[in-house]
Amino acid sequence: MEKIWSLTLGSGAKWSGKVSKGKLLRFTALEDGANLSGLLFNADDLTESYNMPDTLKAQYTARLTKGNVLMSDNGRAMASFVEDDLQWHDPIGGYTTRQLTDKKYGTTAFQENQNEWYRSGEENLAMELVRNGLQLRDMVPVFNLFSKIQADEQGAMHFAEGHCKKGDTVTMRTEMDVVLLLSNTPSPLDPRTHYPSVPVEIEVLHAEPVKEDDYCVNHRHENKRAFENTWDYYKLAAQ
Repeated sequence: MEKIWSLTLGSGAKWSGKVSKGKLLRFTALEDGANLSGLLFNADDLTESYNMPDTLKAQYTARLTKGNVLMSDNGRAMASFVEDDLQWHDPIGGYTTRQLTDKKYGTTAFQENQNEWYRSGEENLAMELVRNGLQLRDMVPVFNLFSKIQADEQGAMHFAEGHCKKGDTVTMRTEMDVVLLLSNTPSPLDPRTHYPSVPVEIEVLHAEPVKEDDYCVNHRHENKRAFENTWDYYKLAAQ
C-alpha cells in the first residue's frame, strides 16, 4: 500500500490534523513502553466526537483491539482497529495533568528546561483543541494506544508493565473525515518514576474499500449499525 505521509512523534510531543475517510493510520512504538493518547472529532461537524462510554458499552468491552470501532456520540463509526500486535489498548486510563506530572516526575518549565520540560496530556490536547477551533470544554475521555489497564474484582485499575515492546504496531482505519488529536505523554497509571521517552512513528496509507464481509463491520451487531449510520450520513451529504 502506498504511504501518503509519515511523522515521528517524540516524547512529550503533540500533533493534530484532518484525515479523510478511507485511510489507514499505522502507529509503531519505536521503543518499549509507549503510550499515545488520542481524540477524534468529525471534521465537518466538530460538535460530534469520539464517545468512550458508547464505544465500550455497545461492544461489551473495556479494551480496544482488532475488530473494535471508535463510535461517536451520534452513534457513528469514526475509526476502526484493523490490525493490532498488542490485542489490548486502553480506553479508560485517561491522560496526565500538570499537577500529576509535577508530582510524579518533578517540576519543570519551558523557561528553564526548554524542549526538555515534561509536558502533560491535558495541556497538549488543550492546545490542539484550540488550534482546531475547539475549547477545553470539548475535551472528552481519550483512548490510549499501546497501554493496557485492567480492573481487579474490587474495581481498582492496574497498569500492565512490559505490555508494549519496541516495534509493536496498531493500525486504525478512518470511517469518517476526522480531526485527529494526539499526545505522546505517559499514562497516568504508569508506575515508572522517570518521564518515559518513547517516540512513536505515525504513517498514513490508503485503505482498501470496506466490503460486506469486513471484520470490523461484522465484529458485533452494534458495530454494523454504527457503520450503517456513517454510510447513511455520507449518502445524505452527497445529495
